[in-house]
Amino acid sequence: MTIEVKAPVFPESVADGTIATWHKQPGEPVKRDELLVDIETDKVVLEVVAQSDGTMAEIIKGEGDTVLSGELIGKFTEGAVGDAPAAAPAVAPAEASSPAAAADVKVNPAAKKLAEEKGINLADVTATGKDGRITKEDILNHIKNADAAPVATPASAPAPAASSAAVVPASLQGERAEKRVPMTRLRATIAKRLVSAQQNAAMLTTYNEVDMGPVMELRKKYKDMFEKKHNGVRLGFMSFFVKAATEALKRFPAVNASIDGNDIVYHGYQDVGVAVSTEKGLVVPVLRDVDAMGLADIEGGIVDYAHKARDGKLGIEEMQGGTFTITNGGIFGSLMSTPILNPPQTAILGMHKIQDRPMAVNGQVEIRPMMYLALSYDHRMVDGKEAVQFLVAIKDLLEDPARMLLDV
Repeated sequence: MTIEVKAPVFPESVADGTIATWHKQPGEPVKRDELLVDIETDKVVLEVVAQSDGTMAEIIKGEGDTVLSGELIGKFTEGAVGDAPAAAPAVAPAEASSPAAAADVKVNPAAKKLAEEKGINLADVTATGKDGRITKEDILNHIKNADAAPVATPASAPAPAASSAAVVPASLQGERAEKRVPMTRLRATIAKRLVSAQQNAAMLTTYNEVDMGPVMELRKKYKDMFEKKHNGVRLGFMSFFVKAATEALKRFPAVNASIDGNDIVYHGYQDVGVAVSTEKGLVVPVLRDVDAMGLADIEGGIVDYAHKARDGKLGIEEMQGGTFTITNGGIFGSLMSTPILNPPQTAILGMHKIQDRPMAVNGQVEIRPMMYLALSYDHRMVDGKEAVQFLVAIKDLLEDPARMLLDV
């Protein structure tokens, strides 16, 4: 029985998607729940899996093609894997010894089409794709290498005299390689949103610095007890920042607001987005109602989101909404930066690297672990006074963590 493979139903905020990778090619056996294809949208990568055992029959939408919600993208033959009909010989018996007739050559549809257009023997192409699959880039590299290869001359023909004008300096003989790849939908959407944020918001940034000594001492003292009590959840710095930001957001509602056209929307809750870097770009999953969460809940939620982001398992609903965002460039060594707003939010907090610096403490110079903080905000909604006071509130809470417990 033939089953239609369709694109999943996209949420209302997603118009279409792009076929990213077909993990199964026509004729390949497939087991139930095995991954067939990845579909990349503006926000997440969606996976389509096999509904039962069988064989991949046909690919209708190739890699790079745009698909709509619920659109037919391929066909699948249901049945036990061993019941799949034997594939017909690719060539006549007389040609069976030809390398081009290798039955185990795996090739992406786009690469196969290009090879046929250029008359390229797939057996001569070096595969670099997953599971030894030949990609379109492999075909292009093969063409490039073939064009650069010298033409052989008969052994009896005398070698042409070397021309002094053709001598290439040793410094220029190295290959100046270039690689052109299309921008992913996720990265293109990120770029579009960031440019839009800069163009449509009156964005300013205010800076401050925080002595991380008290938080570091508290973490060092209780981290083992914390991890033991909370089933392996580790106590990090991010939970302190999320908690401090939550308290500050309650004191300064304008920083927790958003702009909707000509309206200002004040949120009576704190949903904090935590920026997570992935190979495909930056994503911002949202921790909901953080005011009701403890440090262990926050740390566990962040770790869970990080794993999902790394594996491409984040759902669209997990990244929608959010009233405030925190981004941590310090994990990559950034000492200071200017974070860009995450519309329609009115502010974003940037964390940075902890670095020992000489500081004046009670009239004495001490070496303290300091971190620069940056708050970018939309001046249409937040005044400079509120932005500065908000950042100072976070600084005070972190330098005296007991304030968060006492709400002072």
